[in-house]
This record gives sequence, structure tokens and C-alpha cells, in this order.
Amino acid sequence: MGLADELSKLTELRANGGLTEEEFTRAKEHLLNSGQPQPQPQPRSNDPIASAVNTFRRSRTDRWFGGVCGGIARSTGMEAWVWRLLFTVLFICAGAGLLLYLLLWIFVPSE
Repeated sequence: MGLADELSKLTELRANGGLTEEEFTRAKEHLLNSGQPQPQPQPRSNDPIASAVNTFRRSRTDRWFGGVCGGIARSTGMEAWVWRLLFTVLFICAGAGLLLYLLLWIFVPSE
């Protein structure tokens, strides 16, 4: 699909009410500047917790099942066995550890 086709689709979306004027302008600028390197957004804060959450990935090397505990260990600086023990204790207490582990396994991307 060429640039002209994509611009005409954007114009059609704007005319049908699928895009606001601001969204249309941003999408058009993105299309026109796609050949040029885009500046990377700067982090909003130097908060270490926010940084750890944003960089959290499941481990490919330190894993038993999904790599969740290995990824948490790398993000927090603690040993992976501590996290495995914590998830096991939570699993024994009404299965919450299993549910939390499965959700993290599904939604956290791998390295």
C-alpha cells in the first residue's frame, strides 16, 4: 500500500468521524515522517519502581515454568528462589499464587 493510499484512508476515516482532527494530524505526520528516525520519548521520572515495572520481562535463562520468578528476581535484585517460595506459599493459601503467576505469565512479555 502506497503513501497516497494510506493518506486517502486517513482522510476517509476523518470524514466518517473515526478520527478526530488531532488524531488525523498526528497520523498524517507519522506517515509523512516514517522514513526519518523518530526521537525516543524521554522517561517522565527517575523513579526506580516505575523503571523496574517498565523494564520487567520474563526470564529466558532463569526459569522453571514461565520465567516469571526469574524476571521478578532480576528486576528486584532478590534471588529467584525467594520469589518461587513466595508464589508457593500464596498457592497454598487459596490458590492466589497460581492465579497471579498465570496472569504474569500471560501478560508479561519475554526477554
